[in-house]
Amino acid sequence: MARSVREIDRNDDKYVGIRFPLDHSPEGFFYKTKTVLEQSKANLQNLLLTTPGERIFQPNFGSRLKNIVFEQGQDIPNRVDEAIRIATDTFLPYINIINVFTIQEQNQVNIQVEFSVALNPDIIELLSFDFRIGE
Repeated sequence: MARSVREIDRNDDKYVGIRFPLDHSPEGFFYKTKTVLEQSKANLQNLLLTTPGERIFQPNFGSRLKNIVFEQGQDIPNRVDEAIRIATDTFLPYINIINVFTIQEQNQVNIQVEFSVALNPDIIELLSFDFRIGE
């Protein structure tokens, strides 16, 4: 039996969690994650794409990311960065946000989040979102 997260992370026979989006796997009900970094990426994606009030029994869970992206106004990159950092600090404090890059084009907002996890802060992972406005 594994005694720590580090042992699970290094063991090919152990799984850490469930990968998102949920989909049927040939080996069972859902695809699984093998490492803490892979699961953290799935958790971060789930958090950032959930709007507060959307999750039953946890009405505060989520971020204002979708609201900000689809609002009209100035300073969207700074507001996106702030929303991501607040949500992550509140609900996933083991994830360290390194950089948030926001690119606004005509009808699209592209967001890239560079992050690491407290378990291994030297490995940096990238999570990307594309929001299309009016489609």
